[in-house]
Amino acid sequence: MRILVAEHDLALGAFLQQEFGAEHSAVDLVLNGEQAKSLAKERTYDAAILDLNLPRQDGSDVLRDIRARHEQLPILMLTIRARPEDHAQMLDLGADDLVLKPFAFTELSARVRALLRRGVDHADAVLRVDDLELSRVEHSVTRAGRKIDLTPREVALLEYLMRNAGQRVTRTQIVQQVWKVSPDMMTNVVDVYINYLRKKIDTTPHCKLIHTVRGVGYRLQSQRSAYASDS
Repeated sequence: MRILVAEHDLALGAFLQQEFGAEHSAVDLVLNGEQAKSLAKERTYDAAILDLNLPRQDGSDVLRDIRARHEQLPILMLTIRARPEDHAQMLDLGADDLVLKPFAFTELSARVRALLRRGVDHADAVLRVDDLELSRVEHSVTRAGRKIDLTPREVALLEYLMRNAGQRVTRTQIVQQVWKVSPDMMTNVVDVYINYLRKKIDTTPHCKLIHTVRGVGYRLQSQRSAYASDS
C-alpha cells in the first residue's frame, strides 16, 4: 500500500513514515498543504493521512481538494481540536475518520486498516497467482500457505507484478510505478530486487512464477501458462 502523510511536525511525520514502513506500507511524507495537494494530483495512493494544522494550505483545504479529485480515497485527519463541531466539519468535508493528537500508533494503524478494508473492493483486496497470495490490506504474502517475509519495497514490487500478471513489464515501468522516480536515477536496482523476490518466492525451479523477458524486463505468470523460452 502507498500512503500519503501530510504532517507539519517533521519528527512526527518521520515517525509515522518509519512505523508504517515497518508494516510494509510505502509512505510519501510532505510537510505542508501545497506539497500534499501536488502529490495527490501526480500519484495514486491507497490512503491519505492529513494534519489539520498544515502550513501554506490548511488541512481542511487540502481535504476538500483531494476529496473532489478522489471520491473513494480513504482520508484520515489528525487534529488537536477536541470540539465535536470541528470533528463534524471535517467529516462533512469528506474525511472518513479523525484521530485526536496525541495518539498511539497502534490505534492509528488499526483505523487506517479499517478504512482500507472498506475502501478496497473484496475482489481486489487479495491478489492471487496460482498458490501465491498477497493481501493489499494486511501487507502479508503467502505461498502454498507458507508465510513469506518481505520488505516494504519487495511487497510493492510484488504487488505491481501481480497486478500485471501475464504481461511483460519493463524495468522503466517498474521504476516509475514502484519507486516513483525517473528511470535515469536508477541503475540495476530492479534486477537486484527481482533477485530478492525470486529467492523468497521461487524457491524451487518447477515452481517459478517470476520470469525474465530477455531484452524487455520481467513477467509474473502462472506456472500453467509460462513460456518455456523465459528464464
